[in-house]
Amino acid sequence: MSGIVVCGTGIVGLATALALARRGQPVSLLGPRAAVPPAARDDYCPRVYAISPASQAFLSGLGVWESMPAERIAAVQAMDVHGDGDGRVDLQAWQAARAELAWIVESSEMERALAQAVRVMGIAWQDDRLAGYAGGVLHTEGGARLHPSLAVAADGAASPLRTAAGLPVESRSYGAIGLVVHLDAGRPHGGTAFQWFRDDGVLGLLPLPDTADGPQVSMVWSMKETLAQQLLALPADEQGRALRQRLAEATGGRLGELRPRTPMQGFPLTLNTTPMIGPGLALVGDAAHRLHPLAGQGLNLGLGDAQDLAEVVAGREPWREPGDPALLRRYRRRRAEPVLAMRLATDGLHRLFDSRAPAAAWLRNAGMRWVERLPPLKRQLIARASL
Repeated sequence: MSGIVVCGTGIVGLATALALARRGQPVSLLGPRAAVPPAARDDYCPRVYAISPASQAFLSGLGVWESMPAERIAAVQAMDVHGDGDGRVDLQAWQAARAELAWIVESSEMERALAQAVRVMGIAWQDDRLAGYAGGVLHTEGGARLHPSLAVAADGAASPLRTAAGLPVESRSYGAIGLVVHLDAGRPHGGTAFQWFRDDGVLGLLPLPDTADGPQVSMVWSMKETLAQQLLALPADEQGRALRQRLAEATGGRLGELRPRTPMQGFPLTLNTTPMIGPGLALVGDAAHRLHPLAGQGLNLGLGDAQDLAEVVAGREPWREPGDPALLRRYRRRRAEPVLAMRLATDGLHRLFDSRAPAAAWLRNAGMRWVERLPPLKRQLIARASL
C-alpha cells in the first residue's frame, strides 16, 4: 500500500489534496468533478464563507487566494454584535492593528480556484463515487479498487467514507434551521458584519460586494425550527413580505430596507463530534466535526484540519507510511485543542443566549457591556477569531 486518497472534492477536500501535493506527498482525489459555471457580474453564489486571516494565509500559500477575483471578495473591517437586551460589542480591525478581520468569499469562487490549482499541480482526480470501504480498500461505483496507505474523509457531514468505515458520530440537533438568502440593503454596510442574538435565533448579516442595485449583504439566520419551517413553507411573495417585516423588526432599520434578491434556503443545524481518525483513515472538515454557525468558523476549522494533516504527514519519519497509526494520533492531538475550543465557544454561546432564565439574560448582556469597555479583551477576541 502507498499513497493517499482524498475522498471528497469540495473546498476542504481540494485544499487537503493541494496541501499534501505541495509538500511532495503522493495524493489523488476521488469524487465528482463538478463544473463550476462562470460567475455573472451581479449574481452571487448563495453559500458564502467568512475566511479568517489564518485561512487566507493558508489559501495564499496554496496559490489559490490570488487567483480569485478581488472584486467578488468583501473585506470585513468591523463586527457589530447585539445581545437580546442592552448588551453590545463593537469590534474594529484597527483595534488589533489589522486591516481586516475576515473576508467574505463565495463557495463557488473558492471551488473554481482550488480546482484550477489541482489541475496545475497535476493531481490525479478520479471522477467517481465511493461505493464501499473495507479492509483498507476503497471500492468505487465505477468498479475501481484503491489500496491507499491513508484515506482522507473530506466528504461532508454525512460522510459515506466515515459511515463505511464504521466510525461513530455523535450528533445533537439544535432544534434550529439556518436560513440563507442574499439581500439588497437600503444603506451601505461599510464593511461591517452584524449579528443579533434574539429569542427566535441568531441573525447574522455579512457584507458582500455592491451590485448594480446598490449595497448587498448575505443573511444567515439560525432560526428556531418551527418558525423557520413556517417561513420556508410560504409562497414566494408572502415569504418575501414576512422576511422583510422580520428583518425590519430585528435590525431596527440599521441597514435600511432589506429585500431578498435570491431564493431562501434552509439547512438543519447540528453539533457533530467524531474520533477524527480510524485505521488508515483521517477525517477533515464537516466529516470530522460540525458546529453551530453563529461564529462562522466551520470552514476555517476544516481548512485548519487540511493544513495540519498535510504538515503531520509530510513531517513523518522516513520509515513511516502516511497511514501509520502514530501519525494519525499526532494529527488528532494537533487538532484536539482548536476543535474543542471552537466547539465549547459556539455551543456555550448558543446555550447562554438560548436560555430564557432571567439570570442568564442579565449575565449575557452584562458580559457584552463589560467586553465593550475593555480594549485589551477586544484585542484578544479579534486575535482568537483570526486563527
